Amino acid sequence: MEYKYLMYAHLITVVPCVFIGAYLLAVKKGTPFHRNLGKTYMLLMMITAVITLFMPAYVGPQFLNHFGLIHLFSFLTLYSIPTAIIAIKKKQIKKHKLKMIFLYVGAIVIAGGFTFTPGRYLHTFFFR
Repeated sequence: MEYKYLMYAHLITVVPCVFIGAYLLAVKKGTPFHRNLGKTYMLLMMITAVITLFMPAYVGPQFLNHFGLIHLFSFLTLYSIPTAIIAIKKKQIKKHKLKMIFLYVGAIVIAGGFTFTPGRYLHTFFFR
């Protein structure tokens, strides 16, 4: 699939997560609304992580002529979401909370910050 379509699909799934994730971290936990919105957030994050695995790294070193360091955040997401779901089902609230905080900071804040570095689309879009 052409890179730009993957990029747009990624943006469509990840941009709502910026706001949904921040909201979920800020509001009261355990309510039905929190649980339902959390499911949406997790689903969008999983979709966006899978999409990014098909996007080759064009900035920085590559592994297997495709993956870059930025893909580590995709794998972080693919690991964190299922283990956070397992934790909450086992009533391991603290573990679930930590996984969700680390996921947001790692996959949204840090990885999102990297998308604004020179050579990436969002850098070009916002700064040129």
